[in-house]
Amino acid sequence: MPELPEVEALAQHLRDHALYRPVARVDVASTSVLKTFDPPVSALAGRVVTGASRFGKFLSVDVEDRRDEPGLHLVTHLSRAGWLRWHDQAAATPPKPSGRGPLALRVHLDVVGGPGFDLTEAGTQKRLAVYLVHDPQEVPGIAKLGPDALDLDRAGFGALLAGRSERIKNLITDQKVLAGIGNAYSDEILHTARLSPYAVSGRLDEGKVDDLYEAMRTVLTDAVDRSVGQRAASLKGEKRSGLRVHARTGLPCPVCGDTVREVSFADRSFQYCPTCQTGGKPLADRRLSRLVR
Repeated sequence: MPELPEVEALAQHLRDHALYRPVARVDVASTSVLKTFDPPVSALAGRVVTGASRFGKFLSVDVEDRRDEPGLHLVTHLSRAGWLRWHDQAAATPPKPSGRGPLALRVHLDVVGGPGFDLTEAGTQKRLAVYLVHDPQEVPGIAKLGPDALDLDRAGFGALLAGRSERIKNLITDQKVLAGIGNAYSDEILHTARLSPYAVSGRLDEGKVDDLYEAMRTVLTDAVDRSVGQRAASLKGEKRSGLRVHARTGLPCPVCGDTVREVSFADRSFQYCPTCQTGGKPLADRRLSRLVR
């Protein structure tokens, strides 16, 4: 799933390539991705791209009308398998709205068939969401976001953790509490901070909170620095190359050499290093435990 660094890089890519270009046409290939109907996406035609911004893991493309009409925001949440793909040329013929292929929505800039971007989604679980709104706060997921992970100072971060009973892995990936961090970067942050994913948030002493805050800042800012300036097509590979424990089950930890372990759930999993994070003790993997019985 694209997280804060990748979404920030996609926003920068759009600022570098789409700014001040008029929208020529918008093609909807999968009507199920549209979560709003008023205004219609056809209202984007003729408007000019004036910016691109990030709200947690949401991406907003900002457009304005030359006639001083209220601006619009094309907001998308890429979910688990969605992506934004820039193109210098595209087919001028509108795609059939079947929703079967990866293409969900196409935006033509300057002229139909010219430059622009596609919103795509791989796989059969279609969760990509697109909203066209006058204000990003009209998007329910944005309205409910907690503070952005890179906007919090140390005092604010400590206040956010104080008195909470959630496991730290769950807390820092809860978008209503802290915006921008998902499964991959939470694994990396906790590994860098040498914390168990099951540590209770409100029981961390001040030293551990310091370590966690610094790890969060370091992991996210380093990932943003690596990602911004990359072509959109290369961002996924850049993300994978920078990961130390996430999606590396069975491989040696690059810090201590211990084997990276995994805990699996019905629809997700996380990875960690026992030596670095849990005092050498593997965490129980309930799915594997059931298989052994």
